[in-house]
Amino acid sequence: MAMSKMSSCRSELPPRYCNRASTPILARVGYNSMSPRRTTVEHSKGVFEVEWPLFGELSRALALKVAREYDPEVVVGIATAGVVPGAVVAAILGREFHSMVVSRRFGTETVRESPAVLSAAPLSVRGRRVLIVDETCDTGDTIRLAVAAMVNAGASEVRTAVAFQTGSYAPDFHALATDSTIILPWDREVLIEGELLPNPLYADALKAR
Repeated sequence: MAMSKMSSCRSELPPRYCNRASTPILARVGYNSMSPRRTTVEHSKGVFEVEWPLFGELSRALALKVAREYDPEVVVGIATAGVVPGAVVAAILGREFHSMVVSRRFGTETVRESPAVLSAAPLSVRGRRVLIVDETCDTGDTIRLAVAAMVNAGASEVRTAVAFQTGSYAPDFHALATDSTIILPWDREVLIEGELLPNPLYADALKAR
């Protein structure tokens, strides 16, 4: 792992989306399919390469943060990359897991100006507490669309969690906050003509290490 600069973690929580109160769990139990994040590098902020073991530990830490304050009944990962930490969090919490697609790139060769909801919210969220999980958030556009979809589907309460907070939008929970350009394990190499090769989308970032 290489890291040129990493900001300190922040823990402030935004207003919650809810219709009824919930009890935290710990109170009861004492190539372009994954749309890339920022690929350009601001040299003053550096590059943060994330290895699989670190990503696993951050996902575990995220699950524990959630468990201390919230008891979701359903965990929803934002596809595609958000399903990775989402599935880990759901497994650790022992909760039902689903995914939904909210993306600028999914199913198209061109990048949309803004993300779009490309799949329906799971029917099982109606009347239940939901945790939405994504791998990163910057502007919060994707997560806001996912929250709206869950509320419209009848979820009783919706909170948000990300592995990396990378911008101004503050989710309810995050494992780590950084201003650096993040290269996640599955983004470093991609399959090109049958070979795993450095991801061309991150060529500049990799050179800046």
